[in-house]
Amino acid sequence: MKKTIKVFHWLPRIICIIAILFISLFAADAFAPELSIWQQLGDFIMHLIPSFILLALLIVAWKWEYIGGIIFMIIGLGFSPIVFMHNYRMNHSIGMSLGIILMITIPFVIVGILFIVSHFLKKKNLPKTTSGE
Repeated sequence: MKKTIKVFHWLPRIICIIAILFISLFAADAFAPELSIWQQLGDFIMHLIPSFILLALLIVAWKWEYIGGIIFMIIGLGFSPIVFMHNYRMNHSIGMSLGIILMITIPFVIVGILFIVSHFLKKKNLPKTTSGE
């Protein structure tokens, strides 16, 4: 059982870090040759704001798994329709838009579920203490 707890402890953290790194890749479109280096760096930092927010939420979830799990599930489920509609307007393809949802928002739903599972596994396996000793 200890190994299962360890897996569920690290799995959401690792998946979340990978998902944040993936989201951060989209900031690379801030670099355009017609802009000055300062404009490019400013745009790059602005594009990284979602990654910074997700990183802050990961820090919260790292300490308080249950709360973090709920937050990540809300983020994943809440942004799915927004991301879907945005992409559907651009490409008019339901399949492609669903694929983008699977890559961008669903990993955060999975991370949320895994954080909650980790919380309850740890809570269930806390050593029982006797009172009055």
